Amino acid sequence: MTPCPTSGTLYKYQSDLPRLPIPTLEETGATYLKSVRPLVTDEQYEKTAAAVYEFLKPGGVGEELQRRLIAHDESKNTSWLIDWWNSYAYMAYRDPVVVYVNYFFCFVDVKKHVNKPAGRAAEIITAAMEFRRLVTSQELVPDMARKAPLCVNQYRYLFNSCRIPQRGEDIARTADPSENNHIIVMRKNQFYVLELVVDGRQLSTTEIESQIELIYFFAGDHKDLPIGAFTTQDRDSWFKLREKFISVSSRNMLSLDKIETSAFVVCLDDTTPVTYEERAMSCWVGDGRNRFFDKSCEFIIFDNGVAGFNGEHSMMDATPTSRMCEFILDGLEKGKFNHGVSSGQKLDPPRKLSFDLTASVIRDVRAAEEKFDALVAQHDLKVVVFEGYGKNAIKKLGCSPDAYAQMAIQLAYYKTYGKCVATYESAQTKKYAYGRTETGRSVSVESVAWVKGMQDESLSLEEKGKLGRKAVAAQSSYMALAADGRGVDRHLLGLRLLTKSGEKKPALFTDASFALSSHWALSTSQITSEYFLGYGWGQVVSDGYGVAYMIKEDSLHFNLVSLNLHNDVFRYNFLEALREMRPAFEATIPPPKK
Repeated sequence: MTPCPTSGTLYKYQSDLPRLPIPTLEETGATYLKSVRPLVTDEQYEKTAAAVYEFLKPGGVGEELQRRLIAHDESKNTSWLIDWWNSYAYMAYRDPVVVYVNYFFCFVDVKKHVNKPAGRAAEIITAAMEFRRLVTSQELVPDMARKAPLCVNQYRYLFNSCRIPQRGEDIARTADPSENNHIIVMRKNQFYVLELVVDGRQLSTTEIESQIELIYFFAGDHKDLPIGAFTTQDRDSWFKLREKFISVSSRNMLSLDKIETSAFVVCLDDTTPVTYEERAMSCWVGDGRNRFFDKSCEFIIFDNGVAGFNGEHSMMDATPTSRMCEFILDGLEKGKFNHGVSSGQKLDPPRKLSFDLTASVIRDVRAAEEKFDALVAQHDLKVVVFEGYGKNAIKKLGCSPDAYAQMAIQLAYYKTYGKCVATYESAQTKKYAYGRTETGRSVSVESVAWVKGMQDESLSLEEKGKLGRKAVAAQSSYMALAADGRGVDRHLLGLRLLTKSGEKKPALFTDASFALSSHWALSTSQITSEYFLGYGWGQVVSDGYGVAYMIKEDSLHFNLVSLNLHNDVFRYNFLEALREMRPAFEATIPPPKK
């Protein structure tokens, strides 16, 4: 990865950020054993402890791998992890991006745009272009956490960016925003180029709305062959299909180029989702046809005015895109944007991209559609909306809202399955240059004792509350460690990647606990906005769940995705868990600080 710029408001703190640290072997060994302890038997734990102590012994393999890691770090002008992580977790990942990588947001409704999708789309486009202007001009104020600056490297991939399939490992393509002021608008599987800057002037919102209306008219009721379905395939297949597709004609290559270099994509869907589940499924996967899932940003507007967002995850986490979406929705609600004035000049209509289609290409697209439909059919998505209380009440209980929500996940899962499993929570490490995430391991000895205690009728509410507060404290402690770059998973990944070909794998990495403790049956993360009605992604293991959640002021939302596991029961148990937790924590509210 090339280093970030260091000029402009956006990047003004970038060169001052500390480098991502490398924990000591002793730190990681101790934290790892603590995280494994609640997941394994006594016998297995003894084996794991022996493997860790062997790894840590003076002059042993651990010290050699640590030495290599330090040398690797010294050779980098970014961070020791970023290139490895982007490759290992994303670009070299070969499964389809849709369901496995991309994520979504569902936006709250805007009454004036109910059943008026062109107006909704036009306003979102104007607002998104203003955020783009702030990013490209480097005027955007950097992300901050408690007045401390955070890394802004990921904003380079927000606009005019696209993931490109390659053999073995994909690449990220970014185009010059000053030369590419067009967006792609999709309707009925058709691609239209909408130029947003004409003769040096950005179109007004009214002009954009007129252009969008033309696209609805041009597209009519006819659905084209869905070329976008190619982006739903596994990456190696898509690479081969893309090579074959562009070899058919230069027209195909130029049309793909126009899509890939666009500022972003707007998908005008012909469906009308209403329920939480309908909205979530529509923004997450849709029908797999009126999309181009490789683009970093896709805004989705439905015929009833409902709207949302789909993001490609490879080069960006959800924090830059959620900030952008919040900026858009908050600014529109509060009238912060200049919507411009129409010039009165006659505009060229949006241009439909054309493709040369051979019989073989048509067969390839139809096969891609079938594969996508089969993949989505294996999945179940349910939404938990708990309106009994939210962040405000949880804070009054003297708890971290995030830790409280994590314990709700643990209790709901225990109620459903009668056991605790390895749980991944995304912890942000952007306090460091080129930081992305570290794993927060949410299961602890304390959390296991608490979920069991909550099911024990012999315990009083106060006893349950005391156990709960220990569980919450343990979760918060690990998350603080992870956000500080001192979790175990990224460090162990780096050490493992530096084991050379032909060298014997250390017992630490072949021990059963290593695979068990990183088999993320619960993959979780929080993004919260009062402007979102939904947020989510897919599970990461076949016997697990993707659990995205929002902690709003007066409600909690959980998005549950699995391969048709017990989502209905899991959802019911979430509601029950949240109802049962509050009295226990109320019984142990700490006295006010003097």
